[in-house]
Amino acid sequence: MKTEVLDTESDPIDSFDDLDLSPVMRRALRDAGFESPTPIQSKLIPLALEGDDVIGQARTGTGKTAAFAIPILEQLDPLEECRDPQAIIIVPTRELADQVGRETVMLAKGEPTEVAVLAGGKDIKRQLRALENGVQIVVGTPGRLHDHLQRRSLRTDKVWCVVLDEADRMLDIGFRPQIERILRKCSKDRQTLLLSATLPPTVQKLAESYMYDPIVIDCCDKDIAVDTIEQHYFTVAHNKKVELLEKLLEREDPEQAIVFCRTKRGTDRLYRQLSRTYNDCGSMHGDLAQRERDRVLQQLRDRKLRILVATDVVGRGIDISTISHIINFDVPQDCDDYVHRVGRTGRMGRDGIAFTFVVPGEGEVLTSIEQRINKELKRDHIDGIDEPQVQTATAPAEVVRKPSKKLNPMHRKITRRRR
Repeated sequence: MKTEVLDTESDPIDSFDDLDLSPVMRRALRDAGFESPTPIQSKLIPLALEGDDVIGQARTGTGKTAAFAIPILEQLDPLEECRDPQAIIIVPTRELADQVGRETVMLAKGEPTEVAVLAGGKDIKRQLRALENGVQIVVGTPGRLHDHLQRRSLRTDKVWCVVLDEADRMLDIGFRPQIERILRKCSKDRQTLLLSATLPPTVQKLAESYMYDPIVIDCCDKDIAVDTIEQHYFTVAHNKKVELLEKLLEREDPEQAIVFCRTKRGTDRLYRQLSRTYNDCGSMHGDLAQRERDRVLQQLRDRKLRILVATDVVGRGIDISTISHIINFDVPQDCDDYVHRVGRTGRMGRDGIAFTFVVPGEGEVLTSIEQRINKELKRDHIDGIDEPQVQTATAPAEVVRKPSKKLNPMHRKITRRRR
């Protein structure tokens, strides 16, 4: 058995009219403001409509949600014909579950469609009622989906498509056992779509076990860093970081900015300091109640907040096009976390800018980031802030991709197409 790698440079699709989509879907796309398909959409949608298993590698902010939601919506049976879930979309965070659910409902405009979001921190009784009343698409986090499987409230015998969105992140935070149980509960002849910004060995191993002859789409440029995002770094003493941040915010006057901290305690401390100057400042981390997290995100979408101090809980799944600046107050511990933090700006082709604060002893981390994105960050400086010496890389190393491993065969169903 072989894994096919699709040539993403050939036959570009410039219009949704060039895709085999229903008139209802084309109207929904126009109403939602979708003008032309992104690379991941133009490559994944035709393959998904044909029933292929697909591994799609693309950065955040490139339209991945629509890429898998559109073919699912096009092939759903009406609720009166099937009241059990037909598609399950698994995502790493509650915020991303809400976002994917909202976008799926938006794209379903014109055709009655029941979508249930099953995520932790939400009213489980409401989720149970939704499942009992009948749903066609389930969007959920691994933990809460696993809870519903244990309760036997989530029936999977009619599921013909499973989507693993942000697969690398889900495996990073330890959700592999729950994901595997969900996949084992679904029919072996299902279609599986795996979306990931990176394809580390853990993701490849999961694909080997649970996908059949997947077609690999790599819509990432050679440089992981988004072209529309300027990326800078400051060298700064630890006790000067807050002063540097205040001067940087004054200099940049961002439309909206996310300031990333490494810890929950550090997030709270920095928020208290900044809120003395900025009334439109908020904070977010994993210890906040889900209702409070939802409120903060809605304020950010409504542009009532200009500065959000947060942990990596918002490093993925936050799709707000008005985020103009990302500031890594603390250097991320993982290079991929840097990629996803920076991906919160420069969404859908808009310009963005990212700054990273590097303290003495973190020069090797900066070097690793530059090697990971195959790009050097530009050194920046603000008058009045002394710069300690930090060792940095003179040139990034080339990124070497490992060849995909062969995958195990599975029985396949006949391609579903909605009449």
